[in-house]
Amino acid sequence: MKKSAHPYIYTFIIALCTSCSVNKFIPEDKYLLDEVKIVSDTKEVKPSLFNSYVRQNPNAKWFNLVKVPMRTYCVSGLDSTKWINRFFRKIGDAPVIYDESIASKSQAEIEKAVRNMGYMGATVKLDKNVKKNRLKLAYSIQAGRPYVVRHLAYDINDLMINDYMQQDSAQSMLHPGMPFDVNLLDAERQRITKLLQNKGYYKFNKDFLVYQADTVRNTYLVDLTLRLLPYQRRKEDVPQKHEQYMVRDVNFIADNEIMSLQGESSLQNFDSLQYKGYNMYYKDKIFLRPQMLLDFNRIRFGELYNEQDVQSTYANLGRLRALKYSNIRFNEIIENDSTKLDAYVLLAKSQNKSMAFEIEGTNSAGDLGAAASVSFQHRNVFKGSEAFTMKVRGAYEAITGLGTSQDYVNDNYLEYGVESSLNFPQFLFPFLSSDFKKKSRATSEVGVKFNSQIRPEFSRMLASASWSYKWSDKKRIQHRFDLIDVNYVYMPHVSDTFRIYLDKMAETNSLLRTSYENLLIVRMGYGFTYNSAGNTMMRTPTTNSYSIRVNFEEAGNLLYGASKLAHSTPREGNSYVLANIPFAQYVKADFDFAKNFMIDPRNSFVFHIGAGVAYPYGNLKVLPFEKRYFSGGANSVRGWSVRSLGPGVYKGNGDGSMNFINQAGDIKLDLNVEYRTHLFWKLNGAAFIDAGNIWTIRDDSEQEGGVFKFDQFYKQIAVAYGLGIRFDLDYLILRFDGGMKAVNPVETGKDRYPVIHPRFSRDFAFHFAVGYPF
Repeated sequence: MKKSAHPYIYTFIIALCTSCSVNKFIPEDKYLLDEVKIVSDTKEVKPSLFNSYVRQNPNAKWFNLVKVPMRTYCVSGLDSTKWINRFFRKIGDAPVIYDESIASKSQAEIEKAVRNMGYMGATVKLDKNVKKNRLKLAYSIQAGRPYVVRHLAYDINDLMINDYMQQDSAQSMLHPGMPFDVNLLDAERQRITKLLQNKGYYKFNKDFLVYQADTVRNTYLVDLTLRLLPYQRRKEDVPQKHEQYMVRDVNFIADNEIMSLQGESSLQNFDSLQYKGYNMYYKDKIFLRPQMLLDFNRIRFGELYNEQDVQSTYANLGRLRALKYSNIRFNEIIENDSTKLDAYVLLAKSQNKSMAFEIEGTNSAGDLGAAASVSFQHRNVFKGSEAFTMKVRGAYEAITGLGTSQDYVNDNYLEYGVESSLNFPQFLFPFLSSDFKKKSRATSEVGVKFNSQIRPEFSRMLASASWSYKWSDKKRIQHRFDLIDVNYVYMPHVSDTFRIYLDKMAETNSLLRTSYENLLIVRMGYGFTYNSAGNTMMRTPTTNSYSIRVNFEEAGNLLYGASKLAHSTPREGNSYVLANIPFAQYVKADFDFAKNFMIDPRNSFVFHIGAGVAYPYGNLKVLPFEKRYFSGGANSVRGWSVRSLGPGVYKGNGDGSMNFINQAGDIKLDLNVEYRTHLFWKLNGAAFIDAGNIWTIRDDSEQEGGVFKFDQFYKQIAVAYGLGIRFDLDYLILRFDGGMKAVNPVETGKDRYPVIHPRFSRDFAFHFAVGYPF
């Protein structure tokens, strides 16, 4: 007789929800830390600023509601030798027992932090609320009145440094009337230090800048003086004037590893050359062109030492794939009674060549197959850290259920392809100033690709070539410019059986017919991305952040103009052709915005809006299939499977065949909100609500109800809700989402609102993806 697992599941759920199981882990005369909060009596002193000073926090709550990890731990028994108890303790969190000493340390640190903000008389009290063996703790901040800077003075006894500070005074963070904020005072020391280090003061640090603060009796006013101390390496040394350093020589040392540099004698085993005044040391042969090194170097001989140039050189060298890593060192040289610096740029060579082999199994609607690929990469083709990549892929799939037809040349599916790219670590474009090229962290890429697909019904070849640029002028801003991207789809063979099918379907589905015709796409595009926290799609955000993405592309305009000059009328009165091939003509624009609000280190709330519009015109009235918008899927409205929603209220044909051809549009709107929470270990959870749809611009009888209308589109927005699990592996995120339909615009009556009458088999969709959806 087979036993049911339901009683065990119910027992586990009851154990999780029963609070009494926690008591056995709370020692006598101790308390479970149930809640911690910070309160302030002054709105200028925000409690959220001090969360990081709290050393002991209560157990984490899933979705900020239930302490599931603690409950899981408490399911275990007291005997730690049993494996089942060790298992529950490993996946759960032990109850946090209140520690008075830790709370006192947190209290002192919060009090110090508030006083550093200028509230010199601030105090922090511990307010405890005890109920049985549970304790709720509040750090109550009583800030008092802040101290304010009344008068600001400078005591700089070095005329050169004083001049530099005067010239940059507009950037100063100090001014009369400001709060006596220690954090701002220290930030000003850092700013001046950075300024002077960029003016040749190689040995300067912020400790040479000190403040003298005098409070005015019986007031909250402070007279502040910033003073410069003389240079002393040790306390017993004679005070000296701060010295500016000039760079004498710049030396590049290239080897397989970073060497230990001990004077000129350590370079005896190296060959050398001098190029434009720079010294190059290497063994056997130099693996990077001298001019390439100069282009990526910002340290110039005969100029004052500049810390910003050093950091820029590090950043530039870090982009070179031919290098494993780099290091920059300086040696002091006394020359003509003055001290100068010799710079040594140490370069470690990376492994240039690599190969990779991949094999995979496929299963398309029950048809089994296999695919394999081999890729080769050379990271330093022309000794300028150019990266050349080539990949060859082949696939085979046994197709069943075709029936018999004499015009089927092949009974199975075959695919083979090759793609290659060449990446240059700088701009390869005329007319750009050398200064712009040096400031921009850019790459240029040329790529070609060929793919052949052979099916029983048809053969299709896809060839493409592209030339694009990527660059960033700031850490958070990235640009992409596709100078040209040519895609050619060629159908060398279509079986008579399949051609008859297409001709028959063309009467009711012209989109299907267009997808199996020769087509040329010649496009240009530009993309702009701003992310306030850097690239976080593969990492869990830890601070409030937002991102903006804008993309624009156009295709066919130049070809249309040239064709119109060459031919007065289009082919068959429909479209112009190039070499007897029709070409696409359209414009397309996309906008994407995402905002991440951190509630606390374990919980965040994310809002996202994405919109796009594409308009086909001129030569073709229909967008190429791969350029159309689709809705549903892991990054869209997750209550629908990929490409199964829309356009508008289009229902598709009854049997569902070829619906994906018609379920595409020219306009797209996505609205998403997601609550993210840390569960335990590397697992994060999410609860989300998605809304959106796609629409067409032109009214088409094949997509009934799909056209966009201002007075109707908001009624056609689909809504879904669901839960998700994320595996945070640090270097990437594996995501599993389950969505349920909430509002289905295609249906009417009660079926329009499945959130009220849910049916799992009808309304659920599962998704797997890599990275966050937005």
